[in-house]
Amino acid sequence: MSRFKVSKFRHTEARLPRREAWISDIRAGTTPSCGSHIKSSCSLIAFNSDRAALLPSGDGFFLSIFYTSSVTEGSCVGQAPNPGLITVFRGVLGIVPLKGQGEDKRHVIYLGCHSDLVTDLDFSPFDDFLLATGSADRTMKLWRLPAAGQVLPSGPGLVLGPEDTQVEVLQFHPTVDGILLSAAGMAVKVWDVAKQQPLTELAAHRDLVQGAVWSRDGALVSTTCKDKHLRIFDPRAKPEASQSTQAHENSRDSRLAWTSTQEHLVSTGFNQMREREVKLWDTRHFSSALTSLTLDTSPGSLMPLLDPDSGLLVLAGKGESQLYCYEVVPQQMALSPVTQCLLESVLRGAALVPRRALAVMGCEVLRVLQLSDTAIVPISYHVPRKAVEFCEDLFPDTAGCMPSSEPHAWWAGSNQQVQRVSLNPACQSHHNFTSRLVPPAEPSPDAVQPADLPTGDKDPSEGFSSPSSSLISPSTPSSLGPSLSSTSGIGTSPSQRSLQSLLGPSSKFRHAHGTVLHRDSHITNLKGLNLTTPGESDGFCANQLRVAVPLLSSGGQVAVLELRKPGRLPDTALPTLQNGTAVTDLAWDPFDPHRLAVAGEDARIRLWRVPPEGLEEVLTTPEAVLTGHTEKIYSLRFHPLAADLLASSSYDLTIRIWDLQAGVERLRLQGHRDQIFGLAWSPNGQQLATVCKDGCLRVYEPRSGPEPLQEGPGPEGARGARIVWVCDGHCLLVSGFDSRSERQLLLYSAKALAGGPLAVLGLDVAPSTLLPSYDPDTSLVLLTGKGDTRVFLYELLPEAPFFLECNSFTSPEPHKGFVLLPKTECDVREVEFARCLRLRQTSLEPVAFRLPRVRKEFFQDDVFPDTAVSWEPVLSAKDWLGGANRQPRFLSLQPPGMTPVSQAPREAPARRAPSSALYLEEKSDQQKKEELLNAMVAKLGNREDPLPQDSFEGVDEDEWD
Repeated sequence: MSRFKVSKFRHTEARLPRREAWISDIRAGTTPSCGSHIKSSCSLIAFNSDRAALLPSGDGFFLSIFYTSSVTEGSCVGQAPNPGLITVFRGVLGIVPLKGQGEDKRHVIYLGCHSDLVTDLDFSPFDDFLLATGSADRTMKLWRLPAAGQVLPSGPGLVLGPEDTQVEVLQFHPTVDGILLSAAGMAVKVWDVAKQQPLTELAAHRDLVQGAVWSRDGALVSTTCKDKHLRIFDPRAKPEASQSTQAHENSRDSRLAWTSTQEHLVSTGFNQMREREVKLWDTRHFSSALTSLTLDTSPGSLMPLLDPDSGLLVLAGKGESQLYCYEVVPQQMALSPVTQCLLESVLRGAALVPRRALAVMGCEVLRVLQLSDTAIVPISYHVPRKAVEFCEDLFPDTAGCMPSSEPHAWWAGSNQQVQRVSLNPACQSHHNFTSRLVPPAEPSPDAVQPADLPTGDKDPSEGFSSPSSSLISPSTPSSLGPSLSSTSGIGTSPSQRSLQSLLGPSSKFRHAHGTVLHRDSHITNLKGLNLTTPGESDGFCANQLRVAVPLLSSGGQVAVLELRKPGRLPDTALPTLQNGTAVTDLAWDPFDPHRLAVAGEDARIRLWRVPPEGLEEVLTTPEAVLTGHTEKIYSLRFHPLAADLLASSSYDLTIRIWDLQAGVERLRLQGHRDQIFGLAWSPNGQQLATVCKDGCLRVYEPRSGPEPLQEGPGPEGARGARIVWVCDGHCLLVSGFDSRSERQLLLYSAKALAGGPLAVLGLDVAPSTLLPSYDPDTSLVLLTGKGDTRVFLYELLPEAPFFLECNSFTSPEPHKGFVLLPKTECDVREVEFARCLRLRQTSLEPVAFRLPRVRKEFFQDDVFPDTAVSWEPVLSAKDWLGGANRQPRFLSLQPPGMTPVSQAPREAPARRAPSSALYLEEKSDQQKKEELLNAMVAKLGNREDPLPQDSFEGVDEDEWD
């Protein structure tokens, strides 16, 4: 290929289909594995699903199938061989036809195939209805999927295994029917499926195998491993690797794909800086990659979807909302960018449709199936051509559906290739192959059949429009307005600015990690918790002394637990506060740790006083009762600076501000047209912001008037939202839902709500509203929802890029609530910048968020600025209502005897002289350059380490040429 030849794919465009063409109303599952979660043949699509499959069965292998259109969920199609025994299938796949027929909706059937989660799956390249599945139950199974006129099978056709660990990778041989490649743990095996035994086991892996693929001619196997090595095997010659090299510097997920030849392959992974990268390799010069491409620092692993006939490579990142398309040009040693595609939902898995199923008359050169949480979206890549005719330059002959040889012949050394066929509709021969591995069942007129699988050359994206230019990628925040002129207030050193110039801005909290503290600090044996509090409530509340938790028992009881008395609670009933009505929200007074405000469904607010020694008996009479609202109350918020002031929102669409000392309503705010989702006081206590179901944000100055001072557009979704003031009161952060029910964050300028959000960040799809907990000292926000297992951390900036992602906290079990404790509860000596309480079904656990630092003997004054004394009021209610404003007092968190790290003596870096072998070893100029660049990037972020050139003393200048 000429160096200056123009690519025929340079004008390729990605077309997103209309929603009518989506395969919707599915429940996709995302098993933590090395698989892609979805695969396609020319007739069917199979994907991971989290739908439970229950069916009476005697042997545990009975197939459970659900038709979403004509049979109610949970009902069974077929007849069980042994009624009375219930088998639970955790490993469930959804099966759906690839092509629709007219206006009829494609029906999904659900296949319960394993007792544990399905980790990988693959269709036979010759038989469209033969599917192999691997699972965490350590077995592999072959299934004959039902076609029109066939009865449903009562179990898998073949079972392989069990392996020592869960199966990670499965792939059929590209030229022979009956050969299967599998990877489980450190074991990679080549199976003779008909004999149900391995032909060989490939050795030399020292850690988890993350990827294993056949070369296109079926002669070689390449693997990528967690030990960072890329290996090539000739399984018929010897079990040891014939070639090996270090692929990627990071041990996180890496994947492989072969090009059309045996000489070139592509790998994806992460480098030392946790950046995702793609490398092109030549097996004839395997010591280093031909070319390397660095993308970004997103945590999602890259799945390389490579079409060998066209050389087009689509990179799909799990958890991302963007596809990258490149053309692999080995002759030029290049990965040439072709196009990018913004998705409308987060990607959970992706697969290529076989080339024989493309709409070639519409110049569809590629089709990617995107698996999201609730739909499968076909994304077509087209090359615009004026004439409607078959383009031979775009569609060369491709591999047909007839295997080239038998397994024994291939194992004996045959390298016969699959006969290639034309994609021209006028020349196509309709040969179908049916594998003898799992023979099809005989047709039965009474059998329940899936929808017919039509044929044709219809373009699935015909008439579809490209995504709007305003589409927002959930993986990265999009700026929707001018940035503020103020800075974040966080200084950066020269070396940090150099790092930012290469990698973009990053948070100094990006390596933060959350840890559940020792069990000795837990409160356990909680019983009868009320887990159905309204969405506007956090579910429970806490201060530095106590936790208040609503109970499920009648009468609106609230349990008060002492944080200073952890351990197992007695089995007997706890002393409680008897409200007399169901609890809707509750809040501790920040200036009086013994006073608790509780809102009820009877539109009243009750003020309770807990004895200093704790609640030792049932209390039935509150200290005071506030009446005035006419409907159920949503939320309670104490004033941040003034004592005895409380704001409440209600179904009567008003916000009322109460003087607790006098026990009366002082101010009433109006202007809401629907349910008030959330409200928040500004840090200076002068304004109050709300987010409402009517789709609007409002900012009030309560002392100036009852009507809003500003209004602006809020989240599109009407499922729930929260609001909090951030960035020293300059911005408002709103958590809510978009029109597709995806959870998102919106950042607004507090002085310009009408202009819309400055930035929008999409997160994920989940039913619960994200509850934000903001730390004004570090500008960090912690976000999680009731029933979630993950807590997101972001540093917020008032200017671009607005959101800086930090390490999130995950736990194996969901929590029912998550609240942030006062700053004084943090262990500063351990660089603990936040401490939270995590409410579970039967326990209350403290979670500490800490930042790894080398010199922990010094006070980290860059992490712990002076904090506001939030437990002392600066105003009385009377003064605030009279118009007075004051600033809070600030307190240093520096422990006695600790020196600030900014004043610590700088340690002289130890000089590490390289060994003489470094100079004696013969290396190419390219290797020297790569080693130097890698060392520079690895050292760039640490100012205290010596520069790479410091270790090259005495090197002549001509050696740098």
